[in-house]
Amino acid sequence: MNISVHSTEQHNEAEILIVGLTRHPENTKGWNQFSERFDGKLQDWVKNELSFDKNNIITYPSLSGSIPRVMFIGLDDRKKLDEDDIRAAFGLAGKELVKKKIKHAAIYLDSFQNDEVGAEDAAYLAAEGISMGMYSFADYKTSSNETEIELEDLTILSEESSEDVEAAARIGQVFGESVNEARTLVNMPGNILTATALADYAQELGEQYGFEMDILDKAQMEELGMGAILAVNQGSVEEPRLIVMKYKATESFEDPLALVGKGITFDTGGYSLKPKDGIVGMKGDMGGAAAVLGAMKIIGELKPAKNVVAVIASTDNMVSGNAFKPDDVITSLSGKTIEILNTDAEGRLVLADSVTYAKQLGATRIIDVATLTGGVIVALGMDKTGALTNDEAFFEEFLEASNETGEFVWRLPLTENDKKRLRKSDVADLNNSPGRDGHMIFGGGFVGEFVEDTPWIHLDIAGTSFTAAAHDLGPKGGTGAMVRTLAMMVESLAEEK
Repeated sequence: MNISVHSTEQHNEAEILIVGLTRHPENTKGWNQFSERFDGKLQDWVKNELSFDKNNIITYPSLSGSIPRVMFIGLDDRKKLDEDDIRAAFGLAGKELVKKKIKHAAIYLDSFQNDEVGAEDAAYLAAEGISMGMYSFADYKTSSNETEIELEDLTILSEESSEDVEAAARIGQVFGESVNEARTLVNMPGNILTATALADYAQELGEQYGFEMDILDKAQMEELGMGAILAVNQGSVEEPRLIVMKYKATESFEDPLALVGKGITFDTGGYSLKPKDGIVGMKGDMGGAAAVLGAMKIIGELKPAKNVVAVIASTDNMVSGNAFKPDDVITSLSGKTIEILNTDAEGRLVLADSVTYAKQLGATRIIDVATLTGGVIVALGMDKTGALTNDEAFFEEFLEASNETGEFVWRLPLTENDKKRLRKSDVADLNNSPGRDGHMIFGGGFVGEFVEDTPWIHLDIAGTSFTAAAHDLGPKGGTGAMVRTLAMMVESLAEEK
């Protein structure tokens, strides 16, 4: 999608013009000139036919000028309009553009601005929201041979500095398109997106952006003693992979932030087998890996001044004569021994070795992200990401990033009593499943045992990584949760330099 910025007088060509409609639209900058497109009929339409209701969309013909149609999007009260509202409106606009098979759209940017949201912010939200709203998964059906028409050109009409507005829009586009790539990874079936295929995707991404890459295979993991990842992989015919990507903002690679993702490409639960209803959809158990890869794409595009290392452990969790079992005792990369009480608590095992490896690579702060527990859904519902941390200041900075992206995060407590229960075992240093109560806390807290004193944030996206219904910013399926917030956090840390 090519993005350009022009003033209303300079440019007047597109297939459709997107306009935000707030109450008292006459207060919108340039509204009188805009209304000339409708030969004096706009005021009557506003009074009698158009809706100010939030996200109500209607398309009308333009009776003069070279843009034949106008898409009005209800925004309600301009004074109450915030960035989440504007992003959602553009997401719905993106869906409409796909339905109408539009190749060239324009935006009347002033109609989406207020005292809090200026031209650059609005342009960013426009490109991000439209990119996310247009997303669809290229499935494997053979019945349809219709060629999908994509938006090729987006023209932003604004009287502000075209260079700054265009730069903001391009950043929004990068964020939106990176979310979409993560969505596609989550939507891919486990027989196609194996651990090896995920590693191949990461390798291509790394080559595209010049990351330093290291893909560890099973033999290399065995040599290093990654007993937790290897235990989860025992039942599989597919080899595991540990994906390591380094973005070097400085030659010395000092003070890197680690982004650690869970990459379970399919989760049967192992011998703690999931029920038939619960096992469907487990192709998406690599949502954490997808989030990290999406964030790394943004980092590769925008090149923030912050060193980042991404570590992703990928395997499936299968049942076979070789699979690990409840009552097994395994030895992790850190040297800590683990009593297996639940083979369906496998994500925390692969994360344990991953965060240990990240620390060995010099990570001074760690954020891990994973579709880890059903417990987070019980606690917070499907629309909230759960979090744990051992560092208040680090987490507060992360919350600021999540507020900017509109991705809701809620912290749960991790107490000393919780840690004692994780360390309760007659035969090992830790157990991997102390009980169903506080399940999200125990899942993330287990990872914290391997992070130790390194500043750390754990994100459980079991509820937010997938949606069963279409929403303002996309269709049902993978959501790309936390891609934007992880990248925004890296941007924030870069600005501290």
